[in-house]
Amino acid sequence: MVFNSLVFLVFFGVVYSLYRRLPHRGQNILLLVASYFFYGWWDWRFLSLILLSTTVDFISGWIIGHAQPHQRRRRVALCVSVTVDLSVLGFFKYFNFFAENLAGLLQQMGVAASIPLLHIILPVGISFYTFQTMSYTLDIYRGQLRPTRNFLDFATFVAFFPQLVAGPIERAAHLLPQIQKPRTVTREGIESGAWLIAWGLFKKCVIADNLAVMVDGVFNGGASTGAVALLALYAFAFQILCDFSGYSDIARGLGRLMGVDLMVNFNNPYFALNPKDFWARWHISLSSWLRDYLYIPLGGNRKGLRRMYINLVLTMLLGGLWHGAAWTFVIWGAFHGLLLVAYHAWSDRFSVKGAADSGRWLWLRRAWMFHLVCLGWLFFRADSLGQVANMLRQIFGNFAWNAEAANMLATLLLLCLPLWLVQLLQVKTRDLLAPAGLSLVPRTALYAVMILMFLALGNTGGGAFIYFQF
Repeated sequence: MVFNSLVFLVFFGVVYSLYRRLPHRGQNILLLVASYFFYGWWDWRFLSLILLSTTVDFISGWIIGHAQPHQRRRRVALCVSVTVDLSVLGFFKYFNFFAENLAGLLQQMGVAASIPLLHIILPVGISFYTFQTMSYTLDIYRGQLRPTRNFLDFATFVAFFPQLVAGPIERAAHLLPQIQKPRTVTREGIESGAWLIAWGLFKKCVIADNLAVMVDGVFNGGASTGAVALLALYAFAFQILCDFSGYSDIARGLGRLMGVDLMVNFNNPYFALNPKDFWARWHISLSSWLRDYLYIPLGGNRKGLRRMYINLVLTMLLGGLWHGAAWTFVIWGAFHGLLLVAYHAWSDRFSVKGAADSGRWLWLRRAWMFHLVCLGWLFFRADSLGQVANMLRQIFGNFAWNAEAANMLATLLLLCLPLWLVQLLQVKTRDLLAPAGLSLVPRTALYAVMILMFLALGNTGGGAFIYFQF
């Protein structure tokens, strides 16, 4: 069941109608049942994995929070929580990847090896809810959170359907209190929620799904020239932005309709000035999770520059591996890790403030950062390192303009124009909800353009979101 489908529209209509009529406890029971139904729509068998993580982390969190004098007991409970969570994630997501690479390594060493591969179906959203439940026990162990006594509340926090499958990856300190306390649905919440849902669906169904046709045609069938390859790369940059941020916007909008505030997961990342700024804007819930639970525990920047650089690369390597069991994702993570190292090394040696933050330098820095991100997207989207090398050879060795490239550029400009206009408004006002607060005439014009484009170009087939595979 996906947000951009008629089935979900009916599902949410029924759930929301009941939700508005129930008291707080009844709402939580409804949310939990609806969330399990929503997730079980893909494959009911995978509900057992959510129940396992929920039960183990609830019990572990309770033990950690109530065994203060017994540090050994607390450490054991934390180890059980982390081990179970990572074992489930590792088996379903990485078993075949490591088995294949281990067999290849042994064969290169002259050892005959035949490691059987398993036919494993990757449970949708497992990376997201695993990190969400694991952060709960880690925060309790650190003394930053008290364990909840109510299993229903905790299970609802874990499985809350708007953000269950592709985030944002919520922290218990932010979302759990909203589950535990009575919620109020306000007019402002309904209006801003409606805008977020409409804008998210527009980005997904009009921009991302149409760009996907262009991108898949080149990556699956080959590029005729370097110009076509480069435009396909630009198209993928905006496809993945609109696809993923569209999901996050819809999730936030659904939450607001129910009186729940989900965290902002994207803040116009292609306006970033440097690698650090990019990761403060892109997939914020994951980048902040990696910072708080991996980078800082590794030592962060507290043990000298060399150790900081190593920590940055290790964090981004694991961030790349989180996205998928393939060397292309690992290299994508390493690439961003090296970008962060280069940025910190440069900013430690030279000043990057002052004139560089104004006028044309500001836009030059944004353009430079955008192209570095696009280079990274090539590793992310490519099926193999050989495809990466072929496309780079075309871009830098056979950059010829032809009719196909002209058509791709026109399509890209047409589809992305509303996106760019809205982003400029958001950046200028520093308010991601600024379009919903426009005066009547510009707001009406914006909605009219969105409706016309949706009627003419919108994909109503309910295509899956890119990040469902992670």
